[in-house]
Amino acid sequence: MPDARRGPGAAFWILTAMALSAGWGVRGNFGHESGALMPGALAAMAAVLLSGRRDWWGRLPFFALFGAIGWSFGGSISYMIVIGYTHSGHSPSVLYGFAALFLIGFLWAAPGGAGTALPAEAGRDRLVELFPPTLAVFAAWQLQGWFLEPWLRGMGYSLDWYDTDWLGVSVAIVAALAYAGVRRRVDRATSLILHMAVGWWAGFLVLTVILGLRMTPPRGDNWAGMTGMVAGLLVYLLRTGLPQTARATLVTGFVGGISFAGASAIKLAAVTSGYETNWHSVLEQTTGLINGLGLALAVAGLSRRVAPIADEAVPASRRWPERLAVAFTLLVIPLVNFRKSVGHWVDVQAVPAMMYGISAQGWFDLGFAIATVALFALMIRHDRRPLAVVPEDALGRGQALFLMLLAIIVVGNFGKAVVKFADQRLITEGVIYANAVACALILLLASPARGAEAAGVGPIPEVMRPVRWGRLVAAGVAASLLAIALDWALVRGIYGDRFAGHANLHIRFGPKATGHLPGRAG
Repeated sequence: MPDARRGPGAAFWILTAMALSAGWGVRGNFGHESGALMPGALAAMAAVLLSGRRDWWGRLPFFALFGAIGWSFGGSISYMIVIGYTHSGHSPSVLYGFAALFLIGFLWAAPGGAGTALPAEAGRDRLVELFPPTLAVFAAWQLQGWFLEPWLRGMGYSLDWYDTDWLGVSVAIVAALAYAGVRRRVDRATSLILHMAVGWWAGFLVLTVILGLRMTPPRGDNWAGMTGMVAGLLVYLLRTGLPQTARATLVTGFVGGISFAGASAIKLAAVTSGYETNWHSVLEQTTGLINGLGLALAVAGLSRRVAPIADEAVPASRRWPERLAVAFTLLVIPLVNFRKSVGHWVDVQAVPAMMYGISAQGWFDLGFAIATVALFALMIRHDRRPLAVVPEDALGRGQALFLMLLAIIVVGNFGKAVVKFADQRLITEGVIYANAVACALILLLASPARGAEAAGVGPIPEVMRPVRWGRLVAAGVAASLLAIALDWALVRGIYGDRFAGHANLHIRFGPKATGHLPGRAG
């Protein structure tokens, strides 16, 4: 077990990076916010399990839940045209593309760092307080998709305002205020939702609507809302006594920005090898690998900076948050992603569209419903009379949760691809499989022996060091500017004014600019 003063060992860095890389590679096959849940949960658990902080192990379901949600927000941002700019051979567009990729990466990774760090600094009561308003927002989003959007479109309204998530953010505000109305107060959890949602609106209105800034016209401008959302998140963390979570937010954000831009440059250098493969998957997995290092850097800092967790024994009747977090990790994350595979199976005629009068989608959902009932029945039984199959110590339970999700993700991803496989899929499914096996080996070989919790938390200082914000921001900005310049110089040195291919041609500036002009809706 690593000494907290020296920080986690090499296995911690390798496992966190590889777990996020595997999850990010799968994310690329499913996309959007739901796809980003997978790497978020995997990387958060990997980092915690080898962090050297034994007191964090009991909260692993919370780390998985909030890590997944934190990494999911960035899935709303469009970035393929930005990647195209870096391929264009047009020097100003290449530089702009790398700068924009940095911003996208920062906005994607920063909430991921916050979600992963939150269970390390916040008390259990504060984490539990987040469940009701978060569930209210999730329920409101379901109603939005089922009823509100069809009704508004049926009334003739266009909801594609700069192709952003403005309606979903508005629904979240309404749901949070409704919850606060029922409670007759705005608690800390509701305040977090409102800070992020109101911040989203402020960013979108100021940057896109008022200033007319558009990153990739005619594609959507969720980046502007996300800029305001991250600002609102940081304001909330600093106002409510979570400075170490705010620090982790910035650390992960800066490395995430460097990751997005750097992975594109690495891919552009690698394609000169002449090999024919799925280079976009190489880009995705490389992005995840560097993002994982950024998350590991943030968690390593947390391991030395936050006080020990002293959660008291919680009676079975009050363990519903842990049960919901486990169910979210093992059921919701796979469901919202792998149900997308059904349409693919039907399209390639691997599965009939209808079976016994029930759609293929209906059979898939029924299977998950059966698994849901079974899982909750087992969790309730375990709380009353422990099941022999469930490890007695927190480390064993955490390892089991990580390995189960990892296996579900690898198998579910392969299940989508196998019905129409090709040799170029080996760089995705083959590498992800090998990565997952390596993750399992590293986790189990590097973990301490059974009963390690009894050894205590470790030599963590009682007085936490203050965050040196000026030095942190200055270092992050300097490293980011240097990385963007190096990415641009590398690509210009290899390609010059030549279009690199392997992407659609997109030029941001000048008479040959593609897409719509800045400030015009697409």
